[in-house]
Amino acid sequence: MAKKLNLTKERILSEYSKFVLTEGKKPNSIYQFCEYLKVDESTFYGFFTSFDQLEAAVFITFFDSTLSLLENSEEYATYDSKTKLLSFYFTYFEQMTANRSFVMHLLHEDKNQLKNLKKLSHLRIKFKGFVDALGIETLKIPQETFEKFQQKSISELSWIQFLMTLKFWINDTSPSFEKTDVFIEKSIHASFDLIDMTPLKNIIDFGKFLWKEKVSM
Repeated sequence: MAKKLNLTKERILSEYSKFVLTEGKKPNSIYQFCEYLKVDESTFYGFFTSFDQLEAAVFITFFDSTLSLLENSEEYATYDSKTKLLSFYFTYFEQMTANRSFVMHLLHEDKNQLKNLKKLSHLRIKFKGFVDALGIETLKIPQETFEKFQQKSISELSWIQFLMTLKFWINDTSPSFEKTDVFIEKSIHASFDLIDMTPLKNIIDFGKFLWKEKVSM
């Protein structure tokens, strides 16, 4: 039996990432991973009950770390809702980029993309709560073309936008993923313009960017 050691959620996630990146796959079993950690299984189960739960926690950890960094900034409290959302995106994807190899493995591990997206289910709840807390005001959109937007909450639409950004980041091959930064800025500006019914300049600008990059919407 492995000797019990002090263990934290952060250490488990770090060691799991190291194992996956070194071996090119996740451990065959929790038992094998616990042997790698030199801890008893019961110790591991005090934090996670499965690898699926552990992998979902990776994205939650990025989320919590992002909010912590933002809220510790004095300037953040003075930002309007759009600037707060932009700051969240830039900070979150900086952390994703710092762990890109691991994240790419998690999001491409299974051939069934729905199963891979399931790892983001807890992040979806957290993200939607964050967007709701921003208090983004909306206007009624009378045009029939936009009726579908009225039937969805801003947080749900924002989650769809987040997934679009994630897809763009995954496929981005630009140096330092600078095109993802452009995507974030243009998409957030465009979405707020659509909500506020302001001039369509940013929306058209974003559309031109998508066309140029040949993004499949």
